[in-house]
Amino acid sequence: MKSITYRLLLLLGLAAGSVVAQAQTTPAPAGKITGSVITEQGKPADYATVTLLRAKDSSIVKSSLTNEAGLYTIERVNNGIYIIKATIIGYNKTFSGPVTVEANTAVKVPVLQLLPATSSLKAVNITATKPLIERKIDRTVMNVENSVLAAGNSAMEILERAPGVTIDKDDNISLKGKQGVTVMLDGKLTYLSSAQLANMLRSTDGNTIQSIEIITNPSAKYDAAGNSGIINIKLKKNKSAGTNGSLAATGGYGQNHKASTSLNLNHKDGNLNVFGNYSYTNNKRPQDINLNRAVTNNGKLTYFDENTDMLGSRNSHNYKLGADYDLSKTNTLGVQVTGYNSAFDANSFNNTLISPDKINTSAVTTTNNRTIERYNNIAANINNRIVLDTAGKELSMDADYSHFYNKQSNNYANNYFYADGITLRTNSLLRNSLPSKINIGTFKADYTNPLGKTVKLEAGMKFSYVATNNDLRTDSILNNNWVTDAGRTNLYKYTENINAGYVNFSKSWKKTSLQAGLRAEQTNSKGDSRDVNNVTLINERHYLSWFPSVFVNQELSDKHSLGLNYSRRIDRPSYDDLNSFQQILNAYTYQQGNPNLKPQYTNSYELSYTYNKKYNATLGYSLTTDVMVELPEQIGVNTLITRDNLAQQTNYSLNVNAPFTIAKWWSVNNNFTAFYLGFKTNTTKLNLDNGQFAGSGNAINTFILSKTVKAEGTFNYQSPLTYGLFHIRSQYSFDAGISKSFAEKKANLKFSVSDVFNTRKQNLTVRQGNLNFDVFQKNETRVARLTFTYNFGNSKIQSRRHQSGADDEKNRVKSGN
Repeated sequence: MKSITYRLLLLLGLAAGSVVAQAQTTPAPAGKITGSVITEQGKPADYATVTLLRAKDSSIVKSSLTNEAGLYTIERVNNGIYIIKATIIGYNKTFSGPVTVEANTAVKVPVLQLLPATSSLKAVNITATKPLIERKIDRTVMNVENSVLAAGNSAMEILERAPGVTIDKDDNISLKGKQGVTVMLDGKLTYLSSAQLANMLRSTDGNTIQSIEIITNPSAKYDAAGNSGIINIKLKKNKSAGTNGSLAATGGYGQNHKASTSLNLNHKDGNLNVFGNYSYTNNKRPQDINLNRAVTNNGKLTYFDENTDMLGSRNSHNYKLGADYDLSKTNTLGVQVTGYNSAFDANSFNNTLISPDKINTSAVTTTNNRTIERYNNIAANINNRIVLDTAGKELSMDADYSHFYNKQSNNYANNYFYADGITLRTNSLLRNSLPSKINIGTFKADYTNPLGKTVKLEAGMKFSYVATNNDLRTDSILNNNWVTDAGRTNLYKYTENINAGYVNFSKSWKKTSLQAGLRAEQTNSKGDSRDVNNVTLINERHYLSWFPSVFVNQELSDKHSLGLNYSRRIDRPSYDDLNSFQQILNAYTYQQGNPNLKPQYTNSYELSYTYNKKYNATLGYSLTTDVMVELPEQIGVNTLITRDNLAQQTNYSLNVNAPFTIAKWWSVNNNFTAFYLGFKTNTTKLNLDNGQFAGSGNAINTFILSKTVKAEGTFNYQSPLTYGLFHIRSQYSFDAGISKSFAEKKANLKFSVSDVFNTRKQNLTVRQGNLNFDVFQKNETRVARLTFTYNFGNSKIQSRRHQSGADDEKNRVKSGN
């Protein structure tokens, strides 16, 4: 109901009021006051300021804020007679009648209603902003909205800078060294695999992002997917009554052009609120990959030095359109349609030098590849939120349907020569296409019931159904005709149904809070793979899994607090990882799914310490069984990449977040994570027992140069680490930017450079059995961008954030680069 800057000003005011109150000499606290605040429409007034005044002289005693349900609590109130004042920007202040508090009593104040102000403030200029990194009880928040570095970057590029997050060469996201991250948008699971998730994130304009939440130990209310936790990307939402919105445009250049634009609109009239946004991106992205392999075949050692240069071009359209309608003061019905259309076209050239001694080249293979990828998605959501009483009892329901249609095609021209240029063997032409359709339907319901002033019960259920259809076809030239390659052609269908339910209980005391929950998920899946001869491979599974969670927080004093968390989680294989047929990557490299891939389970424990509500340290331990990892296998001169289950993965971690104010104009937020990642397995194919201590961190510097000028500089570092068979070398980078606001702070101009010194690159090695190779990959990371944003409209009401139920299933859909 108000701007983010206003909320920050309120928090600063509350902190100042707390200091004043502590400076006074008062007797021991003896009572508590509770109540609620509503608007003229009878809806909860979230984040309203509630002030406790002495009745005899109206002096301020304490302050608080209402939550999203409009509820407030003021604890440790001394004996006396008081008045409650409630205020919110755009509304007249309102007062309660006299309230008497006696020893060890809890007083409930009648509901306070706020009425719209008849005049507006014209001379007040609110300038407070949220810090870039915020540490909360159960999550770390990266406030992207006002960041200089976020302007013009894609969601993927912003995510690379988030605390504890790393992204590897294949766009797999890790948190504190562990893969298996569940990514959500506005609290909705995306149901995309790592590859398709990467496509969506690269297609999402950073100017549309408000914040990124990192939740390492989610409660039972969340889907159990994601062994290392949840990353929730919250998109900007309009906050004004009437008609309002924002416009952003970015132009950038590195080795090639970058361009993006976005528009957000919101209109509220009476009980109806209509909102929507649209963004467009257009950029080219070069990529350079070197793969050096030492291959032993029939007792003979041969070296393959492969170099691939690729230039890809991406055009993406993202859109959202929705509406909320207040059926009554306590019942809101909402609908929303979202989608994206993304086109990726790339030309790549692979040159492979083959030699017996790394010096004298004996043969050369070249591959030209033309890649065309199209990704289309449309999703619809209908939701209903019912406030059952003023005490906070609430019921919400969501029904979702999503349809994905993706199509990938490649054309390979392979040429084989001796070192002197004479043709070694007949050139080959290959082509493949992989159209895929995915349909997802979900329904979920969540119920919240405060059983008392300090006790809350939550319960819910969810049903999801996923149907995928992948039709892989590979052809080669034979006698000048295209002929189907039966060994690389198949039709793969996969269906999955998950039925889930949870219960969550929370209780708070004066200095202790407890939350315990249990979630059950019953999974039914069926994979149906058929080749050109209609030979069928069926893989069917049915299993029930339980996921407990416990959270305890203890305030030791005003400056010291402890937290202890436990949760159990699951990661299911992505749909394409279960497809057993091969796909061509280049002349000597293939990838193949594994129909026998099992889900992995993780038990996670965390002990956290907070000092002065500012400095945080978290110790973590997790054990993952049947951990899914990417495993290369050498077959003759070819490398086959597949996924398999290892016995276990062990993770120990220490995360420290320490913000410092060096001067009034200079602040720095430091976030460091040290961790140990170990893997064990002992099978006929692989005997592995390895691990390594590693670390990552960033230091984000913010410089307030004037009332309208702000600069940022960020240093990022990732130490060497071991992940399964892969030994990954260190990488580091430095980003910088500056912004200037004008036109009464409605407009802003930002200039930023990512990876200023062009140091961000990825190097890894594998030394295991007959596997001996090195990979070097360099993407275009040094890019300069100029972004202009303009905000227009009022600032009273915000569109309700929709919570879809179809996000976990979307998170496992495959996508492109």
